[in-house]
Amino acid sequence: MRFDNSYARLPAHMFARVLPTPVAAPGLIAVNPHLAAEMGLDPQVLSTPDWIAVFAGNRVPDGADPLAQAYAGHQFGNWVPQLGDGRAILLGEHLGPDGRRWDIQLKGSGRTAFSRMGDGRAWVGPVIREYLVSEAMHALGVPTTRALAAVTTGDLVYREGAMPGAVLTRVATSHLRVGTFQFFAARQDLDALRRLTDMAIARHYPGADGALGLLQAATRAQAELVAQWMSLGFIHGVMNTDNAHVGGLTIDYGPCAFMDAYHPDRVFSSIDQMGRYAYANQPQIAVWNVAQLASCLLPLIHPDEAAAVEAATEVVHGYADLYQAAWLDRFRAKLGLASMQESDRQLVETLLGAMAGQGADFTRTFRGLAEGTAGAEFADPAALQAWIAGWHARLAAEGRSPAQAQAAMLRSNPAIIPRNHRIEAAITAAVAGDFAPFHALNAALAAPFDAPPDHPLRTAPIPAEIVRRTFCGT
Repeated sequence: MRFDNSYARLPAHMFARVLPTPVAAPGLIAVNPHLAAEMGLDPQVLSTPDWIAVFAGNRVPDGADPLAQAYAGHQFGNWVPQLGDGRAILLGEHLGPDGRRWDIQLKGSGRTAFSRMGDGRAWVGPVIREYLVSEAMHALGVPTTRALAAVTTGDLVYREGAMPGAVLTRVATSHLRVGTFQFFAARQDLDALRRLTDMAIARHYPGADGALGLLQAATRAQAELVAQWMSLGFIHGVMNTDNAHVGGLTIDYGPCAFMDAYHPDRVFSSIDQMGRYAYANQPQIAVWNVAQLASCLLPLIHPDEAAAVEAATEVVHGYADLYQAAWLDRFRAKLGLASMQESDRQLVETLLGAMAGQGADFTRTFRGLAEGTAGAEFADPAALQAWIAGWHARLAAEGRSPAQAQAAMLRSNPAIIPRNHRIEAAITAAVAGDFAPFHALNAALAAPFDAPPDHPLRTAPIPAEIVRRTFCGT
């Protein structure tokens, strides 16, 4: 790895230097060959004992400068002035052959200054979940952190009981969060805010004009990201500001899930008792998070507070139009539509209402519209027929051939997703030491749009939402 650690060159109060805590017996679960190649790394080398030791935290590679980042956040709307990396350590920043900068972070690598009485460890379940879901999201075209490697530790981690320990090597173009800015804004540390703003622009939005430009770019990125989540039936589960990435990446896959049966109020997170982060609430939560970023940036936007508030408010209020446009673009593509009409929103919402009323599977319904099998997802297929007549009329008005519409729909509607019960089955097997189900599922999810109708993950019956709760792993 070619390390060049810009975050470690920031003032020392912006992070805490810490070394990973060694583990008993590192063992390889997986190295991601496609990501390794993209980063200019050799996956065969990364699979050797020396690098397995790095991924477990037993060896620090040359050039690394390990640290835990400081950040704050609103957790379920409640302000927490200090959070930080409590079970993750940033080894450093690898420069790829194309000049791209990749954060290399170990999740589950031991206590840090921000662990808050936690053990700093991860067990194999959350590591498997994040690996599978983050790589599936990448294959689906959603901006996301990535999984470079996963290892077992030979140690036990205690949650509800004793679980086998594991460490995930996560990479990202940065780990800058809204909560990172909040940490220093709360302390009125303008120098740190300026440095973070410059870093966020350099990493994610080259050409953005200062703090206001950063806010504009981050607002657009959040709107587009959440529209993608919504178009795939994805529920993040814990959209706290410390889990809101300023570069528009999906980050921190804890109690996340893809819906099976569609309902706008669907919640899977075991800690979301009031449904704050339910599927339908995600767009509103995203703009709430953007507003928190705006409040942090006010001193940098304009020296006159009133002028800064006016400029930032205009940007935040613009989120709604950005999101609505992105949402409609995504769902038009899912329905094979190439043009825009005023009635499109009603067309989409009518379908979603019928799906909710019938308990239709989200992914299979949209894929079924392309393949002519959507009616099978409805207890009463007649509930879909009237809608289909209107949809076909809308397609005909475009002058687009059925073959053209179908091709577009097959590119926008995945055939397979990381369903909850499949992930849980892979985790159960992994706890027993069998990683074959994990590898098989990970391989299948790498091509989510291409699975033929007879693929086992498509033909197998879907249990009636047997997984109702997901957990963050801490």
